[in-house]
Amino acid sequence: MGDLPCYEIQAVRYATRGGTRKEHFIGGDPHEAPMPMDYFVWFIRGEGRTVVVDTGFTAEMAERRKRQFLASPLELLARCGVQPQEVLDVVITHLHYDHAGNLGGFPRATFHLQEREMAFATGRYMCHHAQRHSYEADDVCEMVRLLYGDRLRFHDGVTELYPGISLHRIGGHTDGLMSVRVHTARGWVVLASDVSHFYENVNTDRPFTLAFHVGEMLEGFNTLRRLADSADHIVPGHDPQVFVRYPSAGVDGVAVRVDLPPLRPLQYAG
Repeated sequence: MGDLPCYEIQAVRYATRGGTRKEHFIGGDPHEAPMPMDYFVWFIRGEGRTVVVDTGFTAEMAERRKRQFLASPLELLARCGVQPQEVLDVVITHLHYDHAGNLGGFPRATFHLQEREMAFATGRYMCHHAQRHSYEADDVCEMVRLLYGDRLRFHDGVTELYPGISLHRIGGHTDGLMSVRVHTARGWVVLASDVSHFYENVNTDRPFTLAFHVGEMLEGFNTLRRLADSADHIVPGHDPQVFVRYPSAGVDGVAVRVDLPPLRPLQYAG
């Protein structure tokens, strides 16, 4: 472990929306309180490489799905010193619209996806609106084009992408959902993506409402805890607390450094 590189990780917030607690837990919630949702892309930097994790959605998609769009993920990455046209590796944790738009903005990249996610997004379960409504056909078709253009690398289960960066198929929310484990100066940090939308999902073992396999979602919480060095080394996929708990990356209002220890404790509804 001492020989592994230590990477910097930034969470870049590009959109947000309102919400209530009962929307985010199977079975609802007794607290009638707001629980907004943020939308992030992430990047991992170090050892002369930059790996982007997920690619967000566009302003047009935000308008259609009634999300508050803050800025283009591509523009925000550039403000953080990551030029999308120069990125060579993009990890797509799953193909939902908010994680797999803007694929054309990375013209040199090889994309990394779990094989089961492609099978899921193009298979029989997409006959059901309840499963397909978070996918966009154009995004899925673009990923197929990347496959035929020799720019897609499939993964099956667990893969070491680079020393200190590994990909882990967990499932639950979608069949091929994966998280990214990253070695940092403070230890192993896990970008959970939608394995846990909020801190509260994993920390209280309460599944998010949109699920393909609830059992895998519950077991996925255990996997996150096993992969991360502590609960504070798990970075959920949509929790606004990420943006207020972690130190600024230096570009105000754009990104935070999740490779550094959080500055504030978690807050849950009482």
